[in-house]
Amino acid sequence: MKSSYTLAEMQQVCAQVRRDIVRMVYEAQSGHPGGSLGCVEYFIALYYDLLQHDPDQFTMEGKGQDLFFLSNGHISPVWYSVLARRGYFPVEELATFRRLNTRLQGHPTTHDGLPGIRVATGSLGQGFSVAIGAALGKKLNHDRQLVYVLLGDGECQEGQIWEAAMFAAHKQVDNLVATVDLNYKQIDGDTRDVLNTHSLADKFRAFGWDVIEQLHGNDLQEVMETLRAARSRTGNGKPIIIMLHTAMGKGVDFMEGTHDWHGKAPNAEQFARAMEQLPQTLADY
Repeated sequence: MKSSYTLAEMQQVCAQVRRDIVRMVYEAQSGHPGGSLGCVEYFIALYYDLLQHDPDQFTMEGKGQDLFFLSNGHISPVWYSVLARRGYFPVEELATFRRLNTRLQGHPTTHDGLPGIRVATGSLGQGFSVAIGAALGKKLNHDRQLVYVLLGDGECQEGQIWEAAMFAAHKQVDNLVATVDLNYKQIDGDTRDVLNTHSLADKFRAFGWDVIEQLHGNDLQEVMETLRAARSRTGNGKPIIIMLHTAMGKGVDFMEGTHDWHGKAPNAEQFARAMEQLPQTLADY
């Protein structure tokens, strides 16, 4: 497995991961394509450029490696695809998504020992707390590697998020880089209509976090630069959080920018239409 990739190679993987996402959800007739499509560039930047990790040496404790936690666990299709493409498990296993007895459950689980997954997530708010605990654990163990976590903006309506935010700032958990997928969409509509959290950036600043705004969350080069900048700002007494502005459903015209595809599978006609828009750059599973 390669350890370094060019921007062009990573862009090819982005395109293929979007095909994987739509195919997985279509074949299972269940899942969450919208947020998954919107976060592709983030996951590729993380796993192909930034994370100090080794797919062949995965352990639950992750000693000496960077850790990643997906707090908004319902966007598992993008994570599974990237983990498989990066070599954590066979790409062919993506065909088992949400099937009976599969390791690829709708929300990430750990009981079947899937490499790359360290905690079951999907109960919104909890993954953020776990990531903070893992970061504190690394500090106690004198492990200089970092912890990364992704949240949804709708997830930030959960009270547990703000308890965790307050705790992390108070404890100066400065080996943590959190990211909010800021697409303003959740299952019931626009986040500003369902329960408006107003400026999440201002809120996290008020809680004592170092905040980075990334307005082009679907520009791979910019996402890579933002994640590198975040890493360079660790160790300064504050946890870091990135406001990553993305488009839900990115890459498929009828899914993009609407909450309708938060958790819905396409029919055969829609699947064919989506596949026409998503170029095949690697082998399909």
